[in-house]
Amino acid sequence: MIRSAAWQRVFAAVFAAACLAACGSLFQSTVKPPTVYWLSAGAESPAPGTPAADPPAGAPAAAIPADLAVLKPRLRPGLESDRIAVLYPDRHLDYFADARWSGPLGEVLEDLAVQEFRSHANLRSVRGEASVFGSAYWLEIEVTDFQAEYTSAAAAPTVHVHLLARLGGSGDRRILGQFAANAQQPAAENRLTAIVDAFAHAADAALTQIAAHADETLAKTSETR
Repeated sequence: MIRSAAWQRVFAAVFAAACLAACGSLFQSTVKPPTVYWLSAGAESPAPGTPAADPPAGAPAAAIPADLAVLKPRLRPGLESDRIAVLYPDRHLDYFADARWSGPLGEVLEDLAVQEFRSHANLRSVRGEASVFGSAYWLEIEVTDFQAEYTSAAAAPTVHVHLLARLGGSGDRRILGQFAANAQQPAAENRLTAIVDAFAHAADAALTQIAAHADETLAKTSETR
């Protein structure tokens, strides 16, 4: 009886181990990981093969003596994650399957805005939110639209980006200017890579508008100091 009980315990242990091994293989995911998409400045640059524009005559303009911190954008509900939003004709908001931005959309757009300002604004320095205490000026962006939109008539969607921005001084928190930018970019075809490319172009166009407004405002502000 003692030997029988011992063998029963050994058999139970082996059986449990086999079950665990089977469960491990059974629950191993075969789902393909999502494709991660990166947004970076420069989507509005000329296509390959386009002749470069002639540089402006004379020496480059001196940088505006202003240091700007771009705050983390505020996002409309439904846009706060790393998922790529899509809006259907019945106003049904959804997300593209198996696709993600390279991070939460607020962080992605903060980084993209810093890149765009460094490319298009003539400021002494532009940094992210972490440098707000060392910068004389701040920019806050509210994202009200950042989605691909399908209409009943179109096979491919149009990307819609709408931004509201406030520019202020860090010392007294006084608002120096408020700007709006709107950009719509049709996707070349109904494929995710083409849709993400449309996102890049629309975001670039909207942020370039914001950068131009901020540049003009800070140039005038620096002249009065």
